[in-house]
Amino acid sequence: MAQVAIIGAGSIVFCKTLMLDILVTDGLEDTEFVLMAPSTRRTPQVERYIARVIQANGLPARVWLTTDRREAIQNADYVITTFQVGGIQGFEYDYRIPLQYGVDQCIGDTLGPGGIFRAQRSIPVILELAREMEAACPQAMLLNYVNPMAMVCWALGTTPIPFVGLCHGVQTTLDLISGYVGRPKDEIDFLCAGINHMGWFLKLSHQGQDLYPLLRERFERPEYYVNEKVRGEVLRQFGYFMTESTGHLAEYLPYFRRNQQALDAYCDEPGFGGESGAYYQWCASVGERYTDQDILAGESTSLPARSIEYGSYVIEALETGRPFKLNGNLINRGMIANLPADCCAEGPVYVDRNGLHPTLVGHLPPQCAALNLTNINVQRLAVEAAISGDPEHLVHACALDPLTAAVLSLQEIRAMVGEMLEAQREWLPQFAGKQLKPTPFISIPRDVRRAEVPVDPALAIMARFQELSS
Repeated sequence: MAQVAIIGAGSIVFCKTLMLDILVTDGLEDTEFVLMAPSTRRTPQVERYIARVIQANGLPARVWLTTDRREAIQNADYVITTFQVGGIQGFEYDYRIPLQYGVDQCIGDTLGPGGIFRAQRSIPVILELAREMEAACPQAMLLNYVNPMAMVCWALGTTPIPFVGLCHGVQTTLDLISGYVGRPKDEIDFLCAGINHMGWFLKLSHQGQDLYPLLRERFERPEYYVNEKVRGEVLRQFGYFMTESTGHLAEYLPYFRRNQQALDAYCDEPGFGGESGAYYQWCASVGERYTDQDILAGESTSLPARSIEYGSYVIEALETGRPFKLNGNLINRGMIANLPADCCAEGPVYVDRNGLHPTLVGHLPPQCAALNLTNINVQRLAVEAAISGDPEHLVHACALDPLTAAVLSLQEIRAMVGEMLEAQREWLPQFAGKQLKPTPFISIPRDVRRAEVPVDPALAIMARFQELSS
């Protein structure tokens, strides 16, 4: 009997999906689930529902809950993380404060000011969990679903705990590609690699035929382009299709949300198609609607088909030896040759009873690696901020963020970061007692007398030329 501890089990629908996937898997029917969240406001709903499923299907599984994280992971074989530190209130600060400064986010959980500050809330918790796992279950595999995926996994890479970061961006994008090219998804051969939420489909083929000419031709037609303008434009300009939708991808690049004209041109679809604050507003609406409801009370107890989520397949491969290929998030260590070895990369990984086996991808096309590096630079500084507790690195991370840098000056970025830091201090113990350095605006009088300092020779030559010309 494998023991699976779910940390953040108050994420009701997602937690239910992961558990049903495991229960329906041949060889995992006797899994013991431990549901952990800091309170019992929502976890009893999940416990009651899964208990009904177990009973209705005559399964030898078991489920119980606790608010004690150490108890939850004691002797665990697998630890699944799905928590969100700060909840809706923290998310609101991530969205609304940057918006006041002109940084318009649609999703706000991966990069940008929202992703950077979500990382600051999440990384201390995941590192504390890793230390606890060293004592309670050092051989357990940690399956991380917490965003921002790349930053959280990068931090996990500083610990000895075995882990893999799991996302469904590749699977859902392949569904989309299948529709665009008119080929069954399960017949498409592909190679996808890069970083989380910015993975590149490097190869696409069907029965040996390259699908890229057809995909590129389709995106030159308005009826296709209109459905995915940001991803379509990146395909047209950089040559490869990426793993995230307009709502996500527009935030990771400086071209599509920097002003109202760009928003109107590329991000005018409702919801996750580019709408301002779409993910925050959806989360707030769901939270308000179902606060006092048991949303699983009327759910069917029949076991459904497995979802597209990788979690159950990874556990199945490790438990039974049945191999499985996924796109996983791991410390790069040469998997992608032209990305930093210490960053978190997303690429093809095989899993079997012996563990995780990353595939060596080689070099990404240079333009693809370059775009990834613009995000990796931000991730590095955000992780450094979370681990060191140096608030200056928050400014540095936001200053290098492509969207923020396209909209704000350095002084404005510092002011925005300071406001976000103060608003979220209750979830940011690493910055306790620390403030940003004051860097007031320097006003230059019109009659300022310049200091006598060495002058750049090129400037001196130009000044002398202008003097002689006059």
